[in-house]
Amino acid sequence: MIACQAVVLTMSAAASAAGAQEPSARQPAPLELKQPASARPWHRYKVDSQGSAWPQTEWRNFNNLANLNVSAPPHGAPGFHLPIQGDAERGRALAYDRSRGGSCVVCHIMGKTTPAQPGNVGPDLSTIGATRDDQFLFNYVYDPRIYNANSIMPPWGAYQVYRLDEVRDIVAFLKTLKEPYAIADKNENPNTRAAPVDSRDSLDPTENPAIFGLDLGREVFKRNGANGKSCASCHAAPETAFKTWAARMPRYEPRLRHVLGIEEFITRHARATTGDNLLMQSNENTGLSIYLHNLANGAPISPDLVSGGAQAALKNGQELMKHKIGQLNMACVDCHTRERHANKWVRGQYLVESKGTTAHFPTWRTSRGDIWDIRKRFQWCNVSVRADELPPDAREYGDIELALAALNRGEKIKSPGIRH
Repeated sequence: MIACQAVVLTMSAAASAAGAQEPSARQPAPLELKQPASARPWHRYKVDSQGSAWPQTEWRNFNNLANLNVSAPPHGAPGFHLPIQGDAERGRALAYDRSRGGSCVVCHIMGKTTPAQPGNVGPDLSTIGATRDDQFLFNYVYDPRIYNANSIMPPWGAYQVYRLDEVRDIVAFLKTLKEPYAIADKNENPNTRAAPVDSRDSLDPTENPAIFGLDLGREVFKRNGANGKSCASCHAAPETAFKTWAARMPRYEPRLRHVLGIEEFITRHARATTGDNLLMQSNENTGLSIYLHNLANGAPISPDLVSGGAQAALKNGQELMKHKIGQLNMACVDCHTRERHANKWVRGQYLVESKGTTAHFPTWRTSRGDIWDIRKRFQWCNVSVRADELPPDAREYGDIELALAALNRGEKIKSPGIRH
């Protein structure tokens, strides 16, 4: 079923070993080109394998990666009277409420009443009431873009996460924060908390449930499809044919005029060869993706970045990673570049740099109890910042996947992975 490791995905020499006719050099692999590679109409996942629901809210009034011109540009705060009058106790409850945008403690230490595991993406606010006036506090909570267009802090009031009276209450609480506060416990203090180190063996089936996906992928590779053929019909020696193939993906596919990842390739190549319809993010598609990645374990990531189509896609992916999206108004680079906020804590989760984030996919997500391919990770990031996600075969996701592959060149594949 799957073509081999040349950049244009030619059939491998293993086809001859299986008795198939050897194609001409650099012959493109058969692909179905007309249908979507994922379910249509697209519907967000309602539950994962643990029964945990994905948020089902739609955020059509805010930017997503396919429509970057929905959200209003920065604008001034509404008129208000000074000094700000509000209920400080209600403001404290709002600031600590994890159901309302994650709570202020995701990014800030906020004095002696700070809940457990605060983050440090934002500054310590323990003395903010003694150093800033009411107007600054109101403006910054309502819409920090008034002062900093690139702020990672959401425009809480402007994007209607909090009502005006709630913004006033939060400001009233901030005005009470006037005394320095030091968190003595080094594991509680985000400035001294050690970065997480995962020592689990991702290839040990007792540690990583994604190994069951690997087993499924092996079976799908051998199984005859609707046309009576299997992947093994053309590729009798997959250990040789695919030793580095996954490391060369994703790639720009001129016939589709977009970047093709392994999971979309599986769908389109299977339709054209075995006759099976292995939709992206189905169990069989994900299992086969794990198997093909696993065959390339140890190979350094080395995608094509020089062809014309690849260059344009790479540039677009890099630009998309800079765009603010969603009701929380965040971009990929806000969380995953050292220049912004990577290597810091958001509550109890550690933000990592983009380098080192792709070689382990597909991966077992312990926090969701599920195996995710890289496109599902993109979707979850979108939903986390309250932006409508795209179907997994979206052009935008392909461009971002290529941009991440470029950042991760030389990283060695180790799949399936395991991450929190």
